[in-house]
Amino acid sequence: MAKGKRTDVLTKEQRKFCMSRIRGRDTKPELLLRHMLWGLGLRYRLRFQVEGRPDLVFPAAKTAVFVDGCQWHCCPSHWVRPRSNRDFWDRKFEKNRIRDQVVNSALNEQGWRVLRKRPKFPS
Repeated sequence: MAKGKRTDVLTKEQRKFCMSRIRGRDTKPELLLRHMLWGLGLRYRLRFQVEGRPDLVFPAAKTAVFVDGCQWHCCPSHWVRPRSNRDFWDRKFEKNRIRDQVVNSALNEQGWRVLRKRPKFPS
């Protein structure tokens, strides 16, 4: 093994199982935002068919809300660059950034307002 290289301590099957448990929706930040908005009397739609699959949509106001996770969207306050497999992760994060820009542009061109919310957690 090359110096500085770490091998995964899990088997491929174990890693696949762990990764399959990472949720893509109904995350804690999403639920907190949804409860707050609902309590304020704001009604939204989930899984609304519009480009980019926003987390919340206000169709009448043509507003799409994305709750971006700090790690996947490289939040400047909370993001930690992975120490292993850096080339893979750098490409992944760059593709996420580009995809976010493409989705924002496409929705804006269709007359939608795009809000991207990064969760703020108490330190």
